[in-house]
Amino acid sequence: MEVTVSRVIRAPRDELHAFISDVTRMGEISPENRGARWLQPGRRFVGRNAIGPFYRWSMPGTVTENVPGTSFAFLTDSPSETHWRYTFEPADGGTLVTAAMRKHTPQVRLVVLLQDLSGARDRRAHLERGMRTTLERLAARYENTP
Repeated sequence: MEVTVSRVIRAPRDELHAFISDVTRMGEISPENRGARWLQPGRRFVGRNAIGPFYRWSMPGTVTENVPGTSFAFLTDSPSETHWRYTFEPADGGTLVTAAMRKHTPQVRLVVLLQDLSGARDRRAHLERGMRTTLERLAARYENTP
């Protein structure tokens, strides 16, 4: 499964990259992520996530790419094995931020059942909505828009 969303944000690439690459702050803008803590600063972390009021999980990840003002990527550990990547490109009026995720392995049946029960039956659509919301909230933080 792959999902990609993009948005132009009226803010400098370096500032947007600095926010996204600090995984401890993702919970401030993501509807699914509840925050993270570094295990090895800049390299390994564990993120906390939730869908709905009952489905919660934590997942370790490893930073695979971190180029200031250009890109930030990480891979979550097994069994999730999901690659997340954010890119920052100059755009007319700001920065084109692209969020992309690619899941390497099929989802475990129990996880699919829990997602279904939590209201995320169509996981691709759920992720796309969440990623769009994340970029909208990032834009609002920098553009002072609601």
